[in-house]
Amino acid sequence: MYFCSQIEFLYNNKAMKKEQRLKIISHILRNEVIHNQDDMIKSLADQGIVVTQATLSRDMKELRIVKKLDKNNLYVYELPEVSQSDITSKSGSDILSIEFSGSFAVIKTRPGYAMAIAGEIDTANMPEIAGTIAGDDTILVIPRDGYSREHISLAMTLYASKSN
Repeated sequence: MYFCSQIEFLYNNKAMKKEQRLKIISHILRNEVIHNQDDMIKSLADQGIVVTQATLSRDMKELRIVKKLDKNNLYVYELPEVSQSDITSKSGSDILSIEFSGSFAVIKTRPGYAMAIAGEIDTANMPEIAGTIAGDDTILVIPRDGYSREHISLAMTLYASKSN
């Protein structure tokens, strides 16, 4: 009986969407000090998520996680600094720029592309984003309460990397 429930757990866990796992990894890195992949695997396991080292390695590569020296001269994993150029370069030529006003993001697109891109952002059901409003070449991205500019930037970077 125990073996069956373990198999069922592992099966259900593998069905977890990659995007959800990436967001959980990002959350862990923002809230915990992670020195190595074993630490990350343990933190994920504490949340009921079982991953192999190979899967974690691929996820960390996709998130572009970096190792930096902390104030104690120990290496720690960190999320990369997210810049406007990261988002626009990953989106090809459809997204021309992104600018923030408070936690709101204003995205400039090629003429005629804003509504389609806003629709894709809304369909992606990102937990950080409540919704979008689009015109012909401008999108207003409205974050959910409690999400900062950095959260929105990371979400948009992940969205842009998935849409290519």
